[in-house]
Amino acid sequence: MGSFNDPEFQHEISQTGFEFGRQAAIGEVDDDGKPKRTGTVWTAGAHIITAVVGAGVLSLAWSVAQLGWIFGISIVLIFAAITLYTANLLADCYRSPDPVTGKRNYTYMEAVQNILELSWLSILAAVMSFGYAGIGIGLSITRIISGQGGRTSITGVEVGVAVSQAEKIWRVCTALGNIALACSYAQISIDIQDTLKSSPPENKVMKKANMIGISTMTIFFLMCGCLGYAAFGNDTRGNMLTGFGFYEPFWLVDLGNVMIVVHLVGAYQVLAQPVFRVVELWASMRWPKSEFVNVEHPMNIGKIKFSINSFRLIWRTIFVVMVTVLAMAMPFFNEMLALLGAIGFWPLGVYFPVEMYIAQKKIGKRTIRWFGLQILNFVCLIVSLAAGCGAIQGMNKALHTTKPFQFKE
Repeated sequence: MGSFNDPEFQHEISQTGFEFGRQAAIGEVDDDGKPKRTGTVWTAGAHIITAVVGAGVLSLAWSVAQLGWIFGISIVLIFAAITLYTANLLADCYRSPDPVTGKRNYTYMEAVQNILELSWLSILAAVMSFGYAGIGIGLSITRIISGQGGRTSITGVEVGVAVSQAEKIWRVCTALGNIALACSYAQISIDIQDTLKSSPPENKVMKKANMIGISTMTIFFLMCGCLGYAAFGNDTRGNMLTGFGFYEPFWLVDLGNVMIVVHLVGAYQVLAQPVFRVVELWASMRWPKSEFVNVEHPMNIGKIKFSINSFRLIWRTIFVVMVTVLAMAMPFFNEMLALLGAIGFWPLGVYFPVEMYIAQKKIGKRTIRWFGLQILNFVCLIVSLAAGCGAIQGMNKALHTTKPFQFKE
């Protein structure tokens, strides 16, 4: 039986599924023997924007409502700045030990393979995400101009009016998690950088792409959060589009919801690939002689050629159905986003980039720079823990006040 720690298994994870589509001709390869990469600062920037502009933007209006105008805008800017800083640290870790001439590190997680090869799916998901977020922004502007905007305040939802002091604190923590999730893309940052041309140096190009992507993200997030809050005030719902459910034009809201479905279907295919890859490689090593697990059945539909693997078809179908039903049963939106943000933001977005950078640059302990990086590390850990606590408290409350498959306002 293959173990996840076996060198053979790790090699399979890092190599299997990485098909170039053609054999690299002499003179058409990079320094690692792989086909020449053609990515530019603009393609990398586009990938970053695709990664960060997702369903998380729908929760930003609610998050700003909990934090208020001053803290809401400030927190978005702070998280964007932290993301930019740590993303640039990570850019220097693509090659090691030297950030320009060192050995390439192809992926953030060795299990992530070929994700960026799904370019058409990535483009479709990006169009859909900008589409439904744009609809939300447009409807918010219309509502504000028509004089139907909600009541807002500097500190957000008011204690004693809508919530208790304790509830306010928990909501603020959840809002931090929502914003953290919306800003995160560290898990695919190295994958994006691995598409860039070797010259000019990848780390310099990636830093420019980070600036382009995060600047665009920040402007877009502030528009979604601030305009959504201005439109609905302290009564802003967790999912911005649900706030327009009883307002015309209904077809536009329905179109936005369709775009969400299409986007999440595409995003699911991309983000679930590491899980699929690891399980299928493990099964192949566990039952190497099984035709059910290993045999590919070629098929044709007209000029389209593809293959079907029985194990892959059945297990992926079961997995998707189970996860979808579980997601439908959960009566919360913001809390789940906040929990995902809390789990991923600190370790993937801050801790590992900081620690890798310290190791690569050989930054001495107890130096000013070392202390600065560790303070950033510690503060972000506290924020993630607070966001996680807020998310869990919100889930616990939702489970006691709502029923499975029932939408929570």
